[in-house]
Amino acid sequence: MEYDKSVVNRIKRIEGQIKGVLNMIEQNKDCREVITQLSASRSAIDRTIGLIVSMNLEQCVRENIEKGEDTKVLVKEAVDLLVKSR
Repeated sequence: MEYDKSVVNRIKRIEGQIKGVLNMIEQNKDCREVITQLSASRSAIDRTIGLIVSMNLEQCVRENIEKGEDTKVLVKEAVDLLVKSR
């Protein structure tokens, strides 16, 4: 699968958030602030996972339809990936 530039940008933003959390920890910031930023990072990761799964599912479904193949297995695999990521 070829990843969209927006996915790469999301990952880079998440990387920046994580580096920011590390700096907060090194500066002994209040734990509530650290947890808030970690939660924001986790949320961004979850949204990125959803985006990647949906982009891949869309591409695979199109390919299977063009081949005349069933798409039920693809959808189940996508759902399994999302559940596993939780």
